[in-house]
Amino acid sequence: MENLMGLLRIHVKRGVNLAIRDLNSSDPYVVVHSGKQKLKTRVVKHSINPEWNDLLTLSVTDPSLPIKLTVYDYDVFSADDKMGQAEFHIGPYIEAIKFCHQVGPGLPNGTIIRKLEPSRNNCLSEESHIVWNQGKIVQNMFLRLQHVECGEVEIQLEWVDVPGSRGI
Repeated sequence: MENLMGLLRIHVKRGVNLAIRDLNSSDPYVVVHSGKQKLKTRVVKHSINPEWNDLLTLSVTDPSLPIKLTVYDYDVFSADDKMGQAEFHIGPYIEAIKFCHQVGPGLPNGTIIRKLEPSRNNCLSEESHIVWNQGKIVQNMFLRLQHVECGEVEIQLEWVDVPGSRGI
């Protein structure tokens, strides 16, 4: 893949208070979409507070592309129901990585490099921190699902450098 900058590992941790789409629960899974890439988590049966703990890995060629996350309710006999979606940009995360490359690896563990506030322009439901953690730069996010009555998804981003890629 030309122009590969590196890999973005998305740890889809859990859903919180997701919408009910079956009788009294849902069978949710998450689809992550960026450009032509599409990845999905496993289905968690009968839960509106699923614990996926799935790792999805996107190849990043264009950091300006938004990453879309859509939650669906798995149905056996009909089309899966949408349970909301969220979108986020990795621009601030990429900037934090560039900053850390300049500062060098001497940062103390747990150093908050950047804080992102929830706003009308993003899907954050609470402040998101980009943190230096054991030699890695991670960003934790709670994303508020849109176009749905309720629900949030907790994810964590981690950058993976790929030998031979153009890097950040």
